[in-house]
Amino acid sequence: MLNPIEGEIFCIDKPLRMTSFAAVKKVRAVLRTHLKTRQVKVGHAGTLDPLATGVLLLCTGHATKRIDELQAGVKEYIADLRLGATTPSYDLETEVDETYEWRHIDRPLIDRVLHEQFTGSIEQVPPSFSACKIDGKPAYKLARKGQDVEIRPKTLVIDEIEVLKCGMPEEPTLQIRVVCSKGTYIRALARDIGVALGSGAHLTALRRTRVGDVSVDKCLTLEQLVEKLDNETYVSPEQAAAERLERERIENRERAARQKAERQAAKQTKQHCAAPPKRTSQIK
Repeated sequence: MLNPIEGEIFCIDKPLRMTSFAAVKKVRAVLRTHLKTRQVKVGHAGTLDPLATGVLLLCTGHATKRIDELQAGVKEYIADLRLGATTPSYDLETEVDETYEWRHIDRPLIDRVLHEQFTGSIEQVPPSFSACKIDGKPAYKLARKGQDVEIRPKTLVIDEIEVLKCGMPEEPTLQIRVVCSKGTYIRALARDIGVALGSGAHLTALRRTRVGDVSVDKCLTLEQLVEKLDNETYVSPEQAAAERLERERIENRERAARQKAERQAAKQTKQHCAAPPKRTSQIK
């Protein structure tokens, strides 16, 4: 029996071209129907771009309080890059704006650059086409209007980075696996790798394969999750509220009992310390 009001965490494999918010909206609509209330909180623990697929954690009810904790988990990505060309968004959302020479790039150069410049703690400037706030507005809204966007670099950690496939010298393609900290923009990483290789690069595909302990093979597709939710039984909002109230009452009683015991222990200690020493009789 599911209890979305108290809190559930659903792990989905986000489909291509769907926004993270659209996934949230879909699950929230299904839960509202089954619970017969609009008072259902649903949020996600870490945005995935529309052109990315993979692990997306959806939290409901009181479990939304765990979003920051879940977002802090280490993430793993599989990224496909095309070298020799850049786009304003650093992925396929926008058209190629510049092309560069790439035939000087070989596998030893790639391995050396990744090891020396993209391992450990690094500085990264987030993409202009991102949700970073500029004067309270998402940067991507300003970028899509053609406005200049200046974003400060952020410190992040790349725990692991390795080449999975290399198309050189026949074609300028590269597939890498990246294990990184919260806040890493793989699109920006593609941009920076291109520059470090003396060329340019942009992302052509991205898949998040792990968030914390949740790997993509443990996730349901959105369609599978919706089907699962349609066949579940639920704790009603009224029952969930009553159960939470009872738990809080029990916790409050236990807390009050502990505090009383601590006060009594402190009082006894104080009385013992303040008591005058016993006088011993002297035999004359």
